[in-house]
Amino acid sequence: MSSKYAEVGIDVRKKGIEVFKPSLESLFPKAFCPVIRDSKFRKYGMVLHTDGAGSKPLQNYLHWRETGESRWFCGIAHDVLAMNIDDVMCVGAAPLGFVDYIAVNQSRVPKKELLSALNTGFKECFGMLKKYGIKISFLGGETADLPDQLRTLDVSGTVSARVELSKVISGERIKPGDVIIGLRGGARTKYERQENSGIMCNGITLARHCLMKSEYERKYPELKDPNAKGYYGRFAFDDYLDELEMTVGEAISSPTRIFAPVIAKILEKHGKQVTGLVHNTGGGQTKCLRLGENVHYLKDDLIKPDPIFRLIQREAKVSWREMFEDFNIGVGFEIIARKKGVEEILDVAERFGLGAKVIGRCDKSDGRNKLTIRSEFGRFEYS
Repeated sequence: MSSKYAEVGIDVRKKGIEVFKPSLESLFPKAFCPVIRDSKFRKYGMVLHTDGAGSKPLQNYLHWRETGESRWFCGIAHDVLAMNIDDVMCVGAAPLGFVDYIAVNQSRVPKKELLSALNTGFKECFGMLKKYGIKISFLGGETADLPDQLRTLDVSGTVSARVELSKVISGERIKPGDVIIGLRGGARTKYERQENSGIMCNGITLARHCLMKSEYERKYPELKDPNAKGYYGRFAFDDYLDELEMTVGEAISSPTRIFAPVIAKILEKHGKQVTGLVHNTGGGQTKCLRLGENVHYLKDDLIKPDPIFRLIQREAKVSWREMFEDFNIGVGFEIIARKKGVEEILDVAERFGLGAKVIGRCDKSDGRNKLTIRSEFGRFEYS
């Protein structure tokens, strides 16, 4: 079956990374992130995680080219922190330190303005996290001028974290009857300053290509991969759509929600009831397949998709089966928990103004992890 994502040059299943699996060291092979024992403090595990903002910076770059306003780069910092911090939270780890990696072609991108905007974004996020008891030291990083290798810019980061080994959320305790609680990726929480489209950092290449006008790649050829399908959308970046309640460009570049304040409070108060945590990034709704062993995930009451996903599906003419694999479709984070802990966990999310509900349950599989999605768009099976 052909993939709309493949047409724009992306392999959503990341074929090839399996070659690294034999080299990985982890005390919990089925956990969301690798955890190794701290050689000095033997009761603790260490986590080191790296991730980036994907292709979202290209949308920010487009906004800057069209407006001349460097403020559009601020949200990239938010994306990079979210993609790293929320992943280490999935094993119950507390983030300690962060470094960034910023690569830029300064013949096209104003480096000083970019770095200033990113610094503002990092400071805002660290300040918000500190307010909720999550203290992360910013330890600098690397800025690289790569005009021969890079058409525009790339921003990523690495976070270090620590977890008590007795409290690692490894997925090993997931059992039939556990429930799946979905946390919404869109709207606005009490700790955010603006409405969020819910798109997070995955599927952005497809979103940009199917929504943005082809004239942009003619004006700015550095946006285009000459070997892949180009932009074929109907919209300008500043077109306001009532269904989105924001512009198309704002929806695509909407900063990824940071779930860490909510997850930290849930683990503090109800950690014993939590058996698995999933950050729905690469792989979208199928991300849960990497967690635990011999688990059949059944999702039959998903959160209503944010409008941006319906727009992408309509404009790209992509199947909903693929949409669930490319995007989070409204559920940015999942908590797998014992039934008796559900109401307390939902109550924590509600106090943060974060939309949450039970979206499914776990059952026993036939020897491998499986996922069944029953939705208004059809029934889909993944393994």
